[in-house]
Amino acid sequence: MAHDPSGHSHDHGHDHGHSHGHAHDHGHGHSHGHSHGAHSHGGHGHSHAPKDFGRAFAIGIILNFGFVLVEVGAGLFSHSLALLADAGHNMSDVLSLLLAWGATVLAKRAPSTRRTYGLRKGTILASLTNAVLLLVAVGVIASESVRRLMEPTTIATLPVMITAGVGVIINTATALMFMKGHDDLNARGAFLHMASDAAVSLAVVLGAAVMTLNSSLTWLDPVLSLGIGVVIVVGTWSLLRDSVDLALDAAPRGIDVNAVKTWLTGRPGVTDVHDLHIWAMSTTETALTVHLTRPANAEPDSFLHATCEGLAHQFGIGHCTLQIETGDAASCKLSPAETV
Repeated sequence: MAHDPSGHSHDHGHDHGHSHGHAHDHGHGHSHGHSHGAHSHGGHGHSHAPKDFGRAFAIGIILNFGFVLVEVGAGLFSHSLALLADAGHNMSDVLSLLLAWGATVLAKRAPSTRRTYGLRKGTILASLTNAVLLLVAVGVIASESVRRLMEPTTIATLPVMITAGVGVIINTATALMFMKGHDDLNARGAFLHMASDAAVSLAVVLGAAVMTLNSSLTWLDPVLSLGIGVVIVVGTWSLLRDSVDLALDAAPRGIDVNAVKTWLTGRPGVTDVHDLHIWAMSTTETALTVHLTRPANAEPDSFLHATCEGLAHQFGIGHCTLQIETGDAASCKLSPAETV
């Protein structure tokens, strides 16, 4: 059959490894919904390539690493363990930004004969690592807070307030650069890291201000830090959950698999839908493979092209592979729902 260049959809004999009771006329359609220059696709962020946050990552890394050095110096000068703990927290975020930035670069690498999907999955591994690092940072904050509750420390509050105030400004500015990237787990992770840093720095400012007014309230700073740690855990849980799901090839959150199956079942001439799989190729791209039983299989090229386009528009699934079977679905080895 002829290849339709606008949709990358085609129909040809497909020799696969599944055992069938009798011969089928197979068609195989393959479409990259995110690669068309002539079409504007709807759906959510899973249907297109990762946004380019390179500049945001570079600025965030430079600003935050510079601030870590300043914060360590100020913490040593003022004998503030809170500032030193916050510096450690900020350093973990610098490493997280480096991981996320590296992952977005890897996602753009062309596929090879061995890694046929390229290195897109690296974006998911990076988002998972970011979530874990953020929880580790919370553990450091919590342990330091408990220690300070048991062993109150007198600090020079003015340099602490000034340094932490600068931290609020830097981390807020960095978080705002990733504000519009919540459809990408790495951008979302960077936003959460920076926003949590800003909250921690603000707590340090407030605690130091109150302790300046009343030196007996040394317990306030670690209590605030513990409270912020709880807020960070709550905010990070969804990032960790989604990252684990994508790493395990679960359907991305926001895609209703049953709705996709119902839509495919309603396509012209389709009598059965089986072996449906939907998973994330990266934090921004979704793939689908499915077997469709279509006995008559009229106008196969047009059907494949329109179906792939529809999946991109309706569900934001941009990388679709469809296998057409013209015989009885029951004879397909992969037709049972429990078979993978």
